[in-house]
Amino acid sequence: MDSLYSTMNQRIKGKHLSFEERVIIQTRIKDGFSLRAIARELGCSPSTISYEVKRGIVSLYHGKQRRYKADHGQSVYQANRYHCGRKSDFLKKSDFIEYVNKHFSEDDWLLDVCANRSLAIGEFFSNQTVCTRTLYNYVDQGLMD
Repeated sequence: MDSLYSTMNQRIKGKHLSFEERVIIQTRIKDGFSLRAIARELGCSPSTISYEVKRGIVSLYHGKQRRYKADHGQSVYQANRYHCGRKSDFLKKSDFIEYVNKHFSEDDWLLDVCANRSLAIGEFFSNQTVCTRTLYNYVDQGLMD
């Protein structure tokens, strides 16, 4: 095309499909639209629609019929989003957290001293500890006293 402005809906890159868009996909598939036409209507890539259809397929009548269902696609999406993101080290490094709590409350050590001394005397390795900044964040979040 020679035009400078696209007539296609501008979609923000990285934006996830909403439940309403999934319902549109479901109705358009039921009406016999192609994935490319659905993608053009929603302003996204046809591969996005293809992935969504694969995510939301359910088997009906003992596996004889397979259809896309928007609510199933949404529930699979939410389950996948639950597993996304970085996990906290608070539970993984509970031995170190207990060590810090003990010395902080009983011996009146500062959090900096707890973190650095544990490494200096070799009680914990660096992969078993969290940094001082993280300890202060845990205190701010209420995870530590």
